[in-house]
Amino acid sequence: MSATARKTAPLPDDIRAMKGGTPIVSLTAYTTPMAQMMDTHCDFVLVGDSVGMVLHGLPSTLGVTMDMMVMHGKAVARGLTSAMMVIDMPFGSYEEGPEQAFRNAARLMAETDAGAVKLEGGVAMADTIAFLVARGIPVMAHIGLTPQSINTLGGYKVQGRGDAAATLIADAKAVADAGAFAVVLEKVPETLANQITQAIDIPTIGIGASAGCDGQILVVDDMLGLFTAFKAKFVKRYAELSVDGEAAIAAYAEDVRARRFPGPEHVFGDAVPGAKT
Repeated sequence: MSATARKTAPLPDDIRAMKGGTPIVSLTAYTTPMAQMMDTHCDFVLVGDSVGMVLHGLPSTLGVTMDMMVMHGKAVARGLTSAMMVIDMPFGSYEEGPEQAFRNAARLMAETDAGAVKLEGGVAMADTIAFLVARGIPVMAHIGLTPQSINTLGGYKVQGRGDAAATLIADAKAVADAGAFAVVLEKVPETLANQITQAIDIPTIGIGASAGCDGQILVVDDMLGLFTAFKAKFVKRYAELSVDGEAAIAAYAEDVRARRFPGPEHVFGDAVPGAKT
C-alpha cells in the first residue's frame, strides 16, 4: 500500500467484530463539512443514495446515478480521517448480475476511496454479494424496507409483519452466509429485528428497527432538522437547524433592506499612501 494512501479505521472486519458489543454508530453524509462534523463520533459514515431526495429534491432514490454517488463520495472522503466510509450502489448499478455489480462497485471504491459498498436485497442478491466479496469488495447488505424497490413494495411500508417475517429472516441469513460484514434493517418490527440480530453472526444496523440491533443509522439531515419535507416515525430530531437557518436568513434580508448590513466592520476603507494593506 502506498505510504500516502488515506487510512481509515475501523475496517469492515472491525465493524463485524463489534457484533454484540458497544453499539455501532453511523450517520449519512453527502458533503465534506458534514463528514468532518461526524468523523470522530461515528464508527462508519454512509454516503447514501438518499442524497437524491435530501440534497437534489428528487421524489425517490431511483434517479440517483453513479456519477452522483462518485461526486458525493469524493466529497465525504475529504472530510474523514477516523470513520470508515461506506457508499451506496445506486438503483440499476448492480441488479443485472454479479459482473455488472463488480464493475460498478470497483469504480465506486477506486474513485472515492470507500471502505465498502452497500446494496439492497436479501436472498435475491446473495450470489452477487458472494461474487463481490470473493473479489475483494466488502459488502454491507440492506433488507426490510429497501427504498429502491418502493414500486414493488407498495410504498414506504413496514416490512416483515405476520407471515412475511420468515422471508426477512431468510434474507438476513442469506446475506450473512454470502459474506456481508453487516446488514441494515430498515422499518422492521422490533421483535423481528431482535430475532434477526440474534440469528445471524454479523452486526445488524437498525433504522426504524430496534434498540437491540448492533448499531443504528439515521440520515443526518433528518436528525438535525434540515430535511423537512417529511419526518419518519423512527427519526429523532436532535436539532431544528432549518428553523434556525430560516430565521438567520430572514434577519440577513431585513438587515440588507434596512442598510444595516454591511456595517463599518464589514467594508474596506480607501488605501492610505505608504500604509500596509
